[in-house]
Amino acid sequence: MDVLLALGLVILLFVILGSGVWIGLSLLAVGMIAMEFVSSRPVGDGMSLTIWGATSSWTLTALPLFLWMGEILFRTKLSEDMFKGLAPWFNRLPGRLLHVNVIGSTIFAAVSGSSAATCATIGRISLPELRKRGYPESLAVGTLAGAATLGLLIPPSIIMIVYGVAADVSIAKLFIAGVVPGLFLATLFMGYIMIWSLLNKDKVPQAEDELSLGQKIYASRHLIPVVALIAAVLGSIYSGVATATEAAAIGVLGSFAISAIEGSLSWKAVKEGLVGACRVYCMIGLILAGAAFLTLAMGFVGLPRHLAEFIGALQLSPLALVLALTVFFLILGCFLDGISMVVLTIGVLMPTVQAAGIDLIWFGIFVVLVVEVAQITPPVGLNLFVLQGLTGHQITYLARTVMPMFLLMLGAVLVIFFFPDLVLWLPRNM
Repeated sequence: MDVLLALGLVILLFVILGSGVWIGLSLLAVGMIAMEFVSSRPVGDGMSLTIWGATSSWTLTALPLFLWMGEILFRTKLSEDMFKGLAPWFNRLPGRLLHVNVIGSTIFAAVSGSSAATCATIGRISLPELRKRGYPESLAVGTLAGAATLGLLIPPSIIMIVYGVAADVSIAKLFIAGVVPGLFLATLFMGYIMIWSLLNKDKVPQAEDELSLGQKIYASRHLIPVVALIAAVLGSIYSGVATATEAAAIGVLGSFAISAIEGSLSWKAVKEGLVGACRVYCMIGLILAGAAFLTLAMGFVGLPRHLAEFIGALQLSPLALVLALTVFFLILGCFLDGISMVVLTIGVLMPTVQAAGIDLIWFGIFVVLVVEVAQITPPVGLNLFVLQGLTGHQITYLARTVMPMFLLMLGAVLVIFFFPDLVLWLPRNM
């Protein structure tokens, strides 16, 4: 009976989501229905206590601050200057300026923590430039969609904060653990660009006049503010001077200071940035609240116990478990965004993961990496929606262009499984 009820609730959730109701409200509605069926506890009491517990964590306050920092950078000259500083260094590399998508996304990911913000910011800078210079549209869009997901993996990462709170693991260690996999994934993307460009030389514009080393270094002065902000945010965390929340506050102050020094800070930018950060955080907060309450309701239904028993009965090896969870998250990614995927599933999966002997720091990076893949899978691939707004292309076209990045990211999942020290070496030695 419990299994049938749980299945019915899952189907009901997908029906409500498919009707266009906000994700957070959909989760709350299904939780309320479940509580009415399986618990004598007053629904209002359970809802209020659960929502308060899910949204009142001090660690979670880092989330709106990082969002605000990203919004400030998005609306000032800092992001535009980054392209100017990077472009001269890739003139002789196969693929040339297409690499700016990857490097730019990697750098901006280290100061924004958001995949969507990275995609929107780098897309507004790079896509017009790449079109003007005659680069193939499909490769420009596809590499941007894939590289922008690094906003989730390169610290500071919003979704790592959510996972750390849900799984009760060190956010600082999660941030450190994401560095090497993030750089590894960026290297894979750049490798693909180089191989594609060598095989399709006629589709890539000819190299421009080569600048001297001195000219390149002079152009790189535009990168100094970005590098300084990254050093301030990540350095304060890794040195132990600041917590994730305090580092986020440092990032906000630093972005204000740099924007003011460059003369691009205005009251309009401050107001729009604050409103944008509040709007995104309210959306995420509602999802967190709804997912926490639905998790409570599913606990009363018995879904965690049944799921653990089912997976335990299968006696999966660690590899088979990781593959099964990869498929599980990719299916969820077709319907839910990354934040709700993490909050809704971590509490249910944690006993099984711990029983399999999987390190929780490693599992956090695995989850983030798989959620990254879900950011570029239709119909709820957030990066695809952002790119659709930027380019006007159909989702089906965007999904085709990003398929190579999708396969590379799935390959990266297997690599970190067979070589877990790519994730765990830095946290163990810092």
